[in-house]
Amino acid sequence: MAIVVDIDVLLAKRKMSVGEFADAVGITVANIAVLKNGRAKAVRFSTLDAICRVLECQPGDVLRWVPDEA
Repeated sequence: MAIVVDIDVLLAKRKMSVGEFADAVGITVANIAVLKNGRAKAVRFSTLDAICRVLECQPGDVLRWVPDEA
C-alpha cells in the first residue's frame, strides 16, 4: 500500500506513549498498532480528527502517500 501512517514519528516528537495517545484519542492500543503497522484499510474522519486534535497537527502530518516501486 502506498499510504504511510507516521504516528510513531509524531508520538516520538511529542514524547507521548502509545497508551497515553490511545486514551487521549479514545481508541484501543490494538487499533493504534493496526494504524502504525499499515494494516488499516480505512480511517474514520472522526478518528482522524481526534488524532489531529491530540497531536496538534494536520492530517497530512499523519498520512502521506509514497508511490509503489515499479
